[in-house]
Amino acid sequence: MDALASLMYEVRSDGAVFGRNIVAAPWSVRFAARTPLTLITIVRGTSWVVTGDAEPVELGRGDAAIVVGPEPFSLADSPTGTSPPLYVARCPEPCTTADGAELGDELLLGVRTCGNAPDGPTVLLTGGYQADGRLSRRLLDALPRVLVVRHDGEPGPILALTDAEIGRDDPGQQAVLDRLLDLLLLSTLREWFARPEADPPGWFRALGDPVTGTALRLIHDQPARSWTVSALADEAGVSRATFARRFTDLVGEPPMAYLTSWRLALAADLLARTEGTVESIARQVGYRSPFGLSVAFKRVYGTRPSDYRGAVAV
Repeated sequence: MDALASLMYEVRSDGAVFGRNIVAAPWSVRFAARTPLTLITIVRGTSWVVTGDAEPVELGRGDAAIVVGPEPFSLADSPTGTSPPLYVARCPEPCTTADGAELGDELLLGVRTCGNAPDGPTVLLTGGYQADGRLSRRLLDALPRVLVVRHDGEPGPILALTDAEIGRDDPGQQAVLDRLLDLLLLSTLREWFARPEADPPGWFRALGDPVTGTALRLIHDQPARSWTVSALADEAGVSRATFARRFTDLVGEPPMAYLTSWRLALAADLLARTEGTVESIARQVGYRSPFGLSVAFKRVYGTRPSDYRGAVAV
């Protein structure tokens, strides 16, 4: 498993509020869902992403964008975003008018579909993602406020299928849409990281290296194994010195520092999301005793594992 795949397991739509918007100018839609990641895809027409803390970005047919961070933003028909919002998206609550009232029938166009014109020239899909773990933070920290992947006016097959599915109300529909949106998000991130304008983190760049990429996959697949620099070097087929130098140059930190940070991030997520004891979690992430995990955890996060679990459970 590579680092992006590992992180994507922590970033899922799973029941999130998402929908289709069909609009005609003048229009804007305010997003106040406060989700860490919002995916926007354009089925037809154009839209501007207006965040207030970054330059407005225009999207065209087939384009995909990801807005990072819980701060509110708008989609609009112009870069100024001055048109009054047709409605406000507030996950997990239903969309409302700007003053908090329920939407009227004139804005409810169908299943998961809102807008001001059933045959409007602009159709866009949006989905909000939860990403509240320590592992997912590694992904969020690598992304700009708004990233865009352009497809030159050609919606891909995943987008076309999602658009066809989003208006259906069949059994299991939520699960189908969750998976389609996960696939849209993953393909968008992968394409963006591969583009020249992106500044991917060291762990992503290193995945393509036969030596360092091998070590990263082993660390992610088997965090409980008693790894040493020599053991990782042997698996990668190079000398200890060559491996240590190459890993540090590509990833930006030494192998054991990366291993420790990965183990502790995994431990933090297990503490938050499972009922496993500190002792069992310590073994899962490669520590021989709960004391060893507790010492390392407090050094990095400033609190003991048990106290951390109590804090995130509040």
